[in-house]
Amino acid sequence: MVKYMKLKGSRHFRQRLVLSTLSGTPISIDEIRADETWPGLRSHEIKLLRLIELISDGGAVVINETGTKLKYTPGVIICGKRYDDGFDCGLSRSIGYFLEPLVVLGLFGKKSLEIKLKGITNDSKDPTVDTFRSTTLNILKRFGIDSEGVDLKIVNRGAPPLGGGEVILKVPMVESSLSIIKLEIKLETTSPGFGISLVAETTSGCFISTDTAVSYARGEGDEDDETKELMPPEEIGEQAASMLLGEIKQGGVVDSTHQVLNHILKAYVCAIWGMIGENYCKTDFLGVKFVITPDPSTETVILKCVGCGLKNLSRKFS
Repeated sequence: MVKYMKLKGSRHFRQRLVLSTLSGTPISIDEIRADETWPGLRSHEIKLLRLIELISDGGAVVINETGTKLKYTPGVIICGKRYDDGFDCGLSRSIGYFLEPLVVLGLFGKKSLEIKLKGITNDSKDPTVDTFRSTTLNILKRFGIDSEGVDLKIVNRGAPPLGGGEVILKVPMVESSLSIIKLEIKLETTSPGFGISLVAETTSGCFISTDTAVSYARGEGDEDDETKELMPPEEIGEQAASMLLGEIKQGGVVDSTHQVLNHILKAYVCAIWGMIGENYCKTDFLGVKFVITPDPSTETVILKCVGCGLKNLSRKFS
């Protein structure tokens, strides 16, 4: 009989799936938006489950009729080439929503990952591909990632509501530590819109970023949305700059967007420490303990942990 770790609610959905898959821990999630007008899993969350199924073998996903209960038994991360016509990420969230969990899982696959993703590349909900290039990759390098190996080729850009973006992601397998990234951009879009990505490098070599984008709605609201004027580029620039200054003011080695990725990597690698602006970590799956000490001089906290030293067990399966 499968023994599930019991969880509740829709919070930290991506992180729960990643940690469950890497640790081989089956999970059961109840009360997923049970009290909301539209209860249950959202379309992008189901897409993420299907994406994980695509790169894995032997797992199982069971969702009840209302979508408020989920049972997930992780399989072996196989990866390999997953081209075909490309994986459709849908239009409710951008490709950036899927990139973070996909990169982490891809590093621990039996084979190197090579996959085509279709959907939205730039919007105001999720980190854009530009942020992935300027900041996410630099965070990964701090965990032993080399400057080449992971490749994100942007074939087309796509904005809401039509999408039309297309990227090809390549992630090599590793044994126990992380390595590798490069990104090429070819500008092309099928939906009107624009955005900006800003990044600041600290004196200690850390990268802090913000991004934002404007486009027409995804067709969920006013039918006449495309007749409305988009926010002027000058206002978008001021908004992004203000957001970046806010991130810098918080202090820390990562911005709020990348704190979860940073903590997951800490938990899986060896001893490492860092300063964070907000306490945000999950240790239930790994038994990893974080020691959090306030630093009044910087108004941040210092977080220390000894990682579990994850090995790439997927390579042992034939």
